[in-house]
Amino acid sequence: MLDITMKKDLPTQIKKILHLEDSLVDHDLTLRALLKAGEKCEVCRVETLEDFQRMVREDDFDVILADYHLPGFTAQEAWEVLQNAPSPPPFILLSGAIGEPAAVAAIKMGMSDYLAKDELPKLAKTIRRAIELHTIRKAKEKSDYDLSLSEKRLADFAEHLQLTIENERAAIAREIHDDIGGSLAAAKFDLAWVERRIENSDMADHVKAASNMVQHALDASQRIMMNLRPAILDQGLAAAVQWLVRDFTKRTGIKVALQADSAQDTLPKDILLAAYRTAQEALTNIAKHARCDLVIVEISDVRQFLTLEIRDNGSGLASVDLTKPHSFGLKGLHERAKSVGGWLDVSSEQGKGTSIILSVPLDEPLANQKTESHLK
Repeated sequence: MLDITMKKDLPTQIKKILHLEDSLVDHDLTLRALLKAGEKCEVCRVETLEDFQRMVREDDFDVILADYHLPGFTAQEAWEVLQNAPSPPPFILLSGAIGEPAAVAAIKMGMSDYLAKDELPKLAKTIRRAIELHTIRKAKEKSDYDLSLSEKRLADFAEHLQLTIENERAAIAREIHDDIGGSLAAAKFDLAWVERRIENSDMADHVKAASNMVQHALDASQRIMMNLRPAILDQGLAAAVQWLVRDFTKRTGIKVALQADSAQDTLPKDILLAAYRTAQEALTNIAKHARCDLVIVEISDVRQFLTLEIRDNGSGLASVDLTKPHSFGLKGLHERAKSVGGWLDVSSEQGKGTSIILSVPLDEPLANQKTESHLK
């Protein structure tokens, strides 16, 4: 162990070096090269794999210099030992002529650099560069970890938000059914009772008009309730999507061809809801923007994957439309797909329509029975 006095400040401070070297002569030459470069650092020499393991475990080093051939082992074995350390320092192969293939292999393994012993004047610069690159790499790793953690928190929040929204929708739907729906139905029965007993024709007309308005409000409340949380979801995805496309055709006049598995009622609740909301959002976007006359909806479970595809023959989307900062509908569908372990693919070409595909892996295979219906 030797302290070397530094003559000037350098951009990268080298404080402590571990030198894996069995030759005292080569170790001394290494110290002289560092001294000549003006480095002030502590250099610890070890020559056995056991001592190397102990030093790495007990102390922190800025860099490790290692000869390739050592008694009973090689630098590759030392490198493999180093990988068990929580935060291994840069590892520079400082050896005699080992051949270009071996040097390239060492770099591919992850060693920081290779320097031949007859190039010792370059040692200090090589060490500083290795430390700088190591620092940059560690900073990037931390940045990537922080980013992934942030994305995970955002995904968890989005999932929680979706769950909260669905719970609120279900609660509102129950209130509409129990309170508003019940009150409107009772009012309709009372108006029908009055209408049967009234003799004045003008008053009867007013009562009938009021009854029609109540019926309209009752239909609207049922439609809103179904959009919030359709009870038909309990009968499975195929039945729910069939109701959805029928309502879509009734409102828009656009023909929909539906091909679905009859066994989709076995889906887990979260996947069922994700698929239904994807179809609902896709059909809403088609009604608003597509300018089409045909929509094809396909649901399949090939190879333990649920696949839901909604495509139209409309005007399509420009690539810029798919990346708009405020296109929250598609972003929400992407997040919903990720929340159930799936993914969403959106492809479109102007004048040739748009296709939205939801794919979700399933734990258990579903029956593969197909039914096809064409809804007009």
